Order: sequence, then structure tokens, then C-alpha cells
Amino acid sequence: MARLFCFFGGRKNFHGKLATQSRQKQSGFFMYHFPHPRRHRFAEPLFRMALLVALGFASPIPAAIIGTNPPVLPLTTERIASLPAASGMAWKEYLEHSKRQRKADQLFFQNEMKDHDIKQSVVPPTGRAAYSMPLDNRAIWYGSDDARGIADNIVSFQTPAGGWSKNLDLTRHPRAAGELFGPENGSQFLGASDFDAPLEGKWNYVGTIDNDATTTELQFLAKVIASGGDKTGKPYRSSFYAGMEYLFAAQYPDGGWPQVWPLQGGYHDAITFNDGAILNVLALLRGVSEAKDEFAFVSANIRGRAVAGLRRGMECILAAQIISNNRRTIWCQQYDALTLQPASARNYEMPSQVSGESAGIMMFLMQLPDPSPEIVTSVHAAAAWFEKTKLMNVAFKSTGSDGRHLVSAPGNGPIWARYYEIGDDKPLFGDRDKSIHDTVDEISKERRQGYAWYGDTAKRALQHYASWSKAHPAAK
Repeated sequence: MARLFCFFGGRKNFHGKLATQSRQKQSGFFMYHFPHPRRHRFAEPLFRMALLVALGFASPIPAAIIGTNPPVLPLTTERIASLPAASGMAWKEYLEHSKRQRKADQLFFQNEMKDHDIKQSVVPPTGRAAYSMPLDNRAIWYGSDDARGIADNIVSFQTPAGGWSKNLDLTRHPRAAGELFGPENGSQFLGASDFDAPLEGKWNYVGTIDNDATTTELQFLAKVIASGGDKTGKPYRSSFYAGMEYLFAAQYPDGGWPQVWPLQGGYHDAITFNDGAILNVLALLRGVSEAKDEFAFVSANIRGRAVAGLRRGMECILAAQIISNNRRTIWCQQYDALTLQPASARNYEMPSQVSGESAGIMMFLMQLPDPSPEIVTSVHAAAAWFEKTKLMNVAFKSTGSDGRHLVSAPGNGPIWARYYEIGDDKPLFGDRDKSIHDTVDEISKERRQGYAWYGDTAKRALQHYASWSKAHPAAK
């Protein structure tokens, strides 16, 4: 089946390429093929420059916007109806469950407001998971009053669905009646038709795996439970098991997870590798399935379901690896839930090959104790792509009042751009107006300053790969 995979807008279509989706199984992979774009990238700008020079105009010409970022399609009843009956039933049940749970969560809060005669909801304090719920303290600390106090707050902020919101400061106080489950998590730069616009006002990110949410709460609870034995009581265990049920319910039929569950719509419905969201879930499931250390208390039933969830999640990772020009490359940060096609996220985050998250996936796969042949093949392909695209002797740094730019830096590297075009591996850059550019200098200063357009995350992955590849050579 052929699908048009292009970005409409700007002065010309963003390559106007046709992406051929081939979901045939080959060596354990569902592969998506993107033919190499046949285009002359600089012909039009050079022609216009030559013409103006000939006419006596010597001023430089800014490069054209090469495309406009398209919105991701949310999971809807209409889209599911187009699926074959065999697979459509599972997706239909999933979506109906999500809708029921979202209504139940909202009804819980509405009844709480009514029962306590509260007219105005309260916004909870903001904080980062790593600071609110440290996971690297000595084991004895998790049996302390301080740790149990945080655990009490964690239990109180758990949503009826079993998850948690993000960016909560859980060191302050337990949740009070009428207090929202999460702080103001919306964008401060919302514009017309912004991809980040919330579906329902303050009901935003009520249950998410974004920004280490939910997985961190579950890990912290497990450490407190393990440290205190029966002293920890039933509330912590009940909360932990409810959180595990949340993760099981949120997993898509194809093995991925959305950023927000119950589903919120927009790009939040996409399968989300961004910021390590799914990797955090898989790491937790792996720990639970092994029943070691703080997870030794977990019941056999939950362990078995964690094994199944981990297996399906791994299958999703392998299926999502982008195949371009008949070669495996890396991954996108988000995928359409139904088609597993690379998808957009925020206004400036376009469907593309993404270096940072892909390096994290590569590291996760290399940490598995007994990787399958499919996983070994996947890792070797990702490493080859990173070697091919690495940048040397440059740095992305401030050059003065105009902010950060990519500049010459002898001896520096390797670094990689965050986004790469599928098909020719050229860097891409986005702005808040949804415009897509092929040089970072063209985007606004605010976005150049406020986003990691270049990074060296893959450097560590390649360093680990050097030894890993000796134990797991590529198939001949």
C-alpha cells in the first residue's frame, strides 16, 4: 500500500516523496520503506541567486522554508473502523476502555468538588520527578519517615485510573480535596491551531509516562515497600498494583504506549519514545518480571503480565525501526498508533529520524542479557547509521547576542543533529510556526536557544557498542 508521506506548505512541497509502507514481516521486522528522494535540493535557490546577481542585486537570499509540519492523527472510532475486523476489535475495545476511564476520572473529581462544596480547584506545586522521588539513595533511607512521607503523597496524587501526572513536587503535602492531579503542564507559547493546545482546559496530562511520570512513582513505592516489610502497610502495595494495572491498560494492541492515558487526543495519542517514555516503562517491566531487589514482593500474576507486556513492547521497538533505501536506520520520537508511521509531536517536532531517543533505544537493546538475532541486527544497523551521520569539528553554541549556532570547533565531536530527514539523512529544524528548515540558522532565536538541536547522546552508545559488537557480531 502506498501512502503520501510529505509535508505540505512553504514554497514547495517538502520533497513530495511517496513513502511506501510495507508491513511484511522480514527477519522479525515490520519494515517501512522510504525511497530515496529524487530532487535537486539547492537548484532553485542557486538559480534565483544567479538571476539576482545578474540583475545587479548582490544581497544574500534567505533559503526557502522546505515544509510545514503536519499534525498527528489521534486514535478515533472512525480510523479504527477502517481496519480489518480481526485487528479492529482489539483497537475498538481499547478506545472504549480509554473513554470510560477518562469519564470516570473526571466524575471522581467532580463529585469530590461537590461533596466538599469546593468552587475553585487548586493547582498542586510543580517539581521534577528526580528531585521529588530520588531513586539512588541508600536502601536504608527508603524505610525512613521522610521516604514514607513522600510515599504517602504519591498515593494521594494517584489518579483513579492508577497513573500519575507529570512535573509534580511530591515532597510538599498529600493531595487535598479539590486539588488537581497535576500542575499546569500546558505550553506557554500557544498559538492558533497549536499542536500543544489542551483538549479540555485544566484536564491535561492526567495520567502520563512523559517526563518520567508514573514509572518513577512505581519505582519509589517499590523501594519503600522493600525496605519496610509489613511496616509499609497495604496502601503502598495497593497503589503499586494499581499503577501496574494502569500500565497494562495503557499499552496499545501493537505493543506501544501513548504519552497520555486515558487518551487525550492530538500527538499525545502517538506511540511515544520521546524523552525515554516507553523505555522507562520497559525498564520497569523488566525489573518487575525478574522479581529481583525491590521487586521481589511482586505477585506471580503481575510478574507474568509484565513479561508479556515487555515482550510486546520489544516487538513494537523492532517494528518501528525505520527502513530507508533498503537499510535499517534508527527511530522516530513518536509514531502513529495504528500505522506505525513516523509522526509529528509539537509544532517544531516533525516526522523524522531522531538521534537522541534512538541512542537511548540502542543502549536499552544492548543491555538485554540474551538478545535475539533480530535485536542484534537492529543494533548493528543503528550503530552504522550513527557512524555515517556523525559530525566532527563543529559545536552548537552561543556566538553572542544572536544566540546559538553551529560553528567550527576543531577537535570537537562527534555530535549529531536531533532530527534527520527520512530518505537522505539531512538535518531538519522546526519552529513554533510549524515551518521546517534545513539549517538551524533559519529558525527563531527563541527556538535555537530553547531546544537541543544538536547533542552527543549517541557517543556513549557507540562507545558501548565497541565492546558489545565483539560479543554479538553481525550476521554474515
